[in-house]
Amino acid sequence: MTRIARHLLLDFVLLFLLPLGLHAVWHWQRGWPASWTAADWSSTGSLPEATAEAPALVRIYAARTGRWRGIFAVHSWIVVKTAGGAYERYDKLGWGRPIRVNAYPPDARWYGNDPEPVFAADGEDAARLIPAIKAAVAAYGYQRLGDYRLWPGPNSNTFVASVLAAVPAIDAALPPTAIGKDFPADGRWFGLTPTGLGLRFSLAGYLGVTIGWIEGLEINVLGAVAGLDIRRPALKLPGWGRIGI
Repeated sequence: MTRIARHLLLDFVLLFLLPLGLHAVWHWQRGWPASWTAADWSSTGSLPEATAEAPALVRIYAARTGRWRGIFAVHSWIVVKTAGGAYERYDKLGWGRPIRVNAYPPDARWYGNDPEPVFAADGEDAARLIPAIKAAVAAYGYQRLGDYRLWPGPNSNTFVASVLAAVPAIDAALPPTAIGKDFPADGRWFGLTPTGLGLRFSLAGYLGVTIGWIEGLEINVLGAVAGLDIRRPALKLPGWGRIGI
């Protein structure tokens, strides 16, 4: 084995296999609900009540997926609310109609795991984004039955990443544990990042590299991501996600 091959193998073990193994042990010790029906899908109460006086609002959330899949990935979704209107939540799911609207409360736990905000906008800022978000949801290319693939995509995170790409004013990136975000929904293996502030190469979601101001540096191997965040200093490790310095 050449010196370069040995270095590559060592890097793969240290950057990918070791973090995933440690996170698997940590996740296993935490435990998880025994079944889908036993999990908590209730609202966390983090969003204000949708009253006639409430301003417009946009949120993008991500929460750990269920059971063993939580070792690797998060599930993400989009929430919008016009001024004085009701909440609308958009998920791409692997059953039923792929794009589901209001299948769960807007700020609900996902398989018992609390959601974390990826992006937030309120008032006039949110109102300006909502028409473009709804148009991007309607135009998403994988809306038929069977248009869902858990790995490497298109899945729930591919859907949200596609909306981000269609609405660059959102100016946010999904966490590195959002497996499927790097699946090229537009069919192009090379192009701009969803924020438009970087470049991304993706070999059908199985292998890729992303370099961007918002996204930082990300190396994708079989969906697992390792890298660095320069703008907000942090490490990105498979399984663990973003670990701020």
